[in-house]
Amino acid sequence: MGKFWDAVNGQLLKVIEWEDEDKNLLVYKFPMENKEIMMDSKLIVRESQVAVFVNNGKIADVFTPGIYKLSADNLPILTVLMSWIYAFNSPFKAEVYFVNTKQFTAQKWGTQNPIMLRDKEFGVVRLRGYGVYSFRANDATKLLKELFGTNSTFTIEDITEQLKSNVVAGLTDLIASSKISAIDLATNYNEFSVLGKTELQEKFKEFGLELCSLVIENLSLPAEVEKVLDERTKLGVFGDQMGKIAMRSSANDLKEESKPKENKSENKTNCIKCGVEIKATVKFCPECGAKQVKTCANCGTEIKASAKFCSECGEKIVAV
Repeated sequence: MGKFWDAVNGQLLKVIEWEDEDKNLLVYKFPMENKEIMMDSKLIVRESQVAVFVNNGKIADVFTPGIYKLSADNLPILTVLMSWIYAFNSPFKAEVYFVNTKQFTAQKWGTQNPIMLRDKEFGVVRLRGYGVYSFRANDATKLLKELFGTNSTFTIEDITEQLKSNVVAGLTDLIASSKISAIDLATNYNEFSVLGKTELQEKFKEFGLELCSLVIENLSLPAEVEKVLDERTKLGVFGDQMGKIAMRSSANDLKEESKPKENKSENKTNCIKCGVEIKATVKFCPECGAKQVKTCANCGTEIKASAKFCSECGEKIVAV
């Protein structure tokens, strides 16, 4: 009898949990191996997990993170499916799936075929691009219905090709319909990333997933277009430098014009006594102190040393 009860007890599950050792596993089917679940069994659902009970292919009860003591009270849908009219305390069979709800980051996407962009200046341009995105499961029941099927496990590799195709298709439509010129594409990566995340969210939702982030890292243009853009960039830099030189030259010209101009009409003369060159307007020589006046030989009027005619009688002044 002891061996019999040992065998029976060996077929009864007392603890149901998933330790999530595989970081790329999206869905894990708990191995029953012809075992039955005991009422009052312990169900452990860790953070970033959801547990789903399935009966005969029909999704029943869903458990979020926590520790549960299984009973008819916390298995209401399964109770209905199994027709438990009254409290049920016997072992039962059901499939249990754990869904990983953590965020799967650094998922790469890239264009296998070029994105066709109609540009006003360059005509039809073929773009290629790549980037990364991240996602997570946010609707366990929909994920099981739409993707999982009857597999025992389901990794992110089983779905990333489908998701990558959706990302590329969505961005292709977005870029093609944006009518942004090829020249301006590089300055709009962030805008395309934000719009792409919004546009693709509904597609991810169909699989029970959430698109958490989307990044466009590069959109490459054909070589001939890149060459034209490089030449324009060089011309732009050269033109900008020439503009700065012209501005500096104009500024210097204005500065020179603003300086007081030297009075070219201010004549020089020689001191009437020592002969040192002095300004014609001074009254005394700064060298010898002699008064710089002459006397008109005709009328005797004192006049400036630089005067050529007498201001009184008009007689020509004869140099001494």
